[in-house]
Amino acid sequence: MLIMDEKQLEIEGKIKAVLDKLREGVKMHGGDIEFVGFDAAQGRVTVRLRGACVGCAYAGETLKEGVEETLREFIPEVTEVVNID
Repeated sequence: MLIMDEKQLEIEGKIKAVLDKLREGVKMHGGDIEFVGFDAAQGRVTVRLRGACVGCAYAGETLKEGVEETLREFIPEVTEVVNID
């Protein structure tokens, strides 16, 4: 179990690093993206969109075509990204 915990922590660190890079662009538009968690069994990253992203017509597009695609490109363990309120 300890090995899985270490692996999960490693993946979460990579996810946070990518999100930090993406956050720069999101903040330029008045929004923000917060890492909430990673479900290793499903490969699902959970985030919370904040600021101008809340209620924005393009938030879903940004989430799937920007955040999800980028995370999947750099971290193969990631299969999807979902936003929670």
